[in-house]
Amino acid sequence: MLKVPEHQVAGHDDERGTRELTFYHSFSSNTRIPHHIRRFFPVFHGTQLLKASDGSGLRPHLVLQDITSDHLNPSILDIKIGSRTWYLEASNDYIQNCFHRDKTTTTVSLGFRICGLQIYNESGFWKPGRKLVRNFTADDVRSVLRKFVSSNVGPEPDCCFARSVYGGCDGILERLLELKTWFEDQTMYHFRSCSVLLLFDKESFLRGKTPFAEVKLIDFAHVEDGNGVIDHNFLGGLCSFIKFVSQVLADSKGSTMEDKI
Repeated sequence: MLKVPEHQVAGHDDERGTRELTFYHSFSSNTRIPHHIRRFFPVFHGTQLLKASDGSGLRPHLVLQDITSDHLNPSILDIKIGSRTWYLEASNDYIQNCFHRDKTTTTVSLGFRICGLQIYNESGFWKPGRKLVRNFTADDVRSVLRKFVSSNVGPEPDCCFARSVYGGCDGILERLLELKTWFEDQTMYHFRSCSVLLLFDKESFLRGKTPFAEVKLIDFAHVEDGNGVIDHNFLGGLCSFIKFVSQVLADSKGSTMEDKI
């Protein structure tokens, strides 16, 4: 029997796993995916028959890389990318639910929304409830992005880790820009309701080590065939998110990265 992952901040478990499995098979065998882009996706290890949590017996389960396994107390942000999260083959009820959620969150206004998060500090994890996260405004998003790279999660986050985590040649911003470059050209897939996952371990700083920040794409239950068309929905949301991260970094060091966007 499977157990809930220790560091899960959002997500679901249902029949959508079948559609996600279809994507992983397609992606794994696609020779047009550049090697440097594959590192943004969790490693797919196939499937394994395990007891289903609903008691229905043995069912195939996806076996994926545990992204958090190399982090002791990871701070995590799950960012749903795109101003439209529903997919063409969805039922009308599903589309209406997505349309309502997109309008009442920052999905439509910003092109992305925060789906879940946990931010580590000395007293433990700050992990706001789903209802609070869903009601985040643009100002709340800015605040969370600052708290993510701060030693505190109070009303005035210090952003003391911003340059090391967001900046630099191996920082989160540079990796997001690398993804952006790929999405400006790739026409194989449209990533509906897909998330960008950011994570790093603040304890690396406390121990005098270089921070290990990661950017991953997750949630592929609603990926559609691109049919030779650029995924403007994902690309637009990604560009918007990059600008928010860029601004936090610029504010932390008195310079701007806008000329790279």
